[in-house]
Amino acid sequence: MAPGLPPAMDRPHFIGIGGAGMSGIAKILAQRGAAVAGSDAKESATAEALRALGVTVHIGHAAGHLADDASCVVVSSAIRKDNPELARAAELGVPVVHRSDALAALMDGLRPIAVAGTHGKTTTTSMLAVSLGELGLRPSYAIGGDLDVPGSNALHGDGDIFVAEADESDRSFHKYAPDVAIVLNVELDHHANYASMEEIYDSFVTFADRITEGGTLVISADQDGARELTRRVAGRGPRVVTYGEAQDADVRVLSVVPQGLKSEVTVLLDGQELTFTVSVPGRHYALNAVAALAAGAALGVPAAELAPAIAAYTGVKRRLQLKGEAAGAQVIDSYAHHPTEMTADLQAMRSAAGDGRIVVVYQPHLFSRTQELGKEMGEALALADASLVLDIYPAREDPIPGITSELVVDAARAAGADVTPVHDESEVPSLVAGMTKPGDLVLTMGAGDVTDLGPLILDRLSK
Repeated sequence: MAPGLPPAMDRPHFIGIGGAGMSGIAKILAQRGAAVAGSDAKESATAEALRALGVTVHIGHAAGHLADDASCVVVSSAIRKDNPELARAAELGVPVVHRSDALAALMDGLRPIAVAGTHGKTTTTSMLAVSLGELGLRPSYAIGGDLDVPGSNALHGDGDIFVAEADESDRSFHKYAPDVAIVLNVELDHHANYASMEEIYDSFVTFADRITEGGTLVISADQDGARELTRRVAGRGPRVVTYGEAQDADVRVLSVVPQGLKSEVTVLLDGQELTFTVSVPGRHYALNAVAALAAGAALGVPAAELAPAIAAYTGVKRRLQLKGEAAGAQVIDSYAHHPTEMTADLQAMRSAAGDGRIVVVYQPHLFSRTQELGKEMGEALALADASLVLDIYPAREDPIPGITSELVVDAARAAGADVTPVHDESEVPSLVAGMTKPGDLVLTMGAGDVTDLGPLILDRLSK
């Protein structure tokens, strides 16, 4: 039986409750019986989903939104120190809890699986949550994206497994103590918080050291950064299980056979060959599924039962999500914002496009990331037939002088790409309609509000 409410979290107030990570924790607390309240900058489907659970959601940030009897205030690293609700919490003496500490408290007493890595966390966490649910194990989970409908990024289950996405961006994954940890890949990202690969490795080593005694680290045998991390954690405590296409992988991928928008995957695990279906396109998603399989097996779930259950996962919002079709063209939404992710998603779409063209609407995410990786972003766009590049989505950052999306545009052109800068997003639907033919795939790509353009593009294509 899953535990109840963590101490002092019976009346929590979330600042930024509509965020992917924050809303999931709020949802689980509400399902455990807490009187949850919070605020967000704007209305959203997530806010409505929370209200349906009895959560009080205020729109806008104001000191008066924080109830005098709040037991704690939950924040993420994105909340600025001058937030009026944060200031009010200080006046009232209400404890401030980081989102990662709240999530760690929810895992206490359960068997956690924490999924980490520069890319693929949301997909892999979702695959585990869905497949374990298919087997009737009733896991709790907290994911950085919605599975099917708004608010489906988290669930309080009455089983003893908790599957969580472990975020390295602000080192918050150091708070967790998983029985099984997955590391999908290790690359330099989140440049505002990490100055070098050495800092990244140190951070992931700290995460691996948090694995409980007798626990397991499941880690890629293919990716260079993951292999280096494996070398660094050898002999430090957890059992290490590697997976991938490398000859020396403990869970070895023998084949990945594309079948339209699905793949058939065959692996060798503990001397047994298993073949199963992954119901989303792309080699990188097939490897995510193998990581999920290895982690479940490490926790004691029979691999022969878990493998077919993975086919029940059909995608998560914003991860190559089909938004619709109009005028013979399909519009697909991609969360990819790092060059490695962009390349993987575009390669997956190339195999699915057939004779059709790939048209991308790309929105760079964060000034710091564009400053460091703008050239590589542009080079990734060369895999598309044509691209529109929007202005940088700032998220939590202030502008950096001289850093604009032109860095991406210039790099894309240098790589031979057909790319057009667009500074007014309202022009995008008409521009895409003029570029698109029947059989083409249109990708809205990026971690910002570029996702909102998909329905507008579909509407324009249908006219």
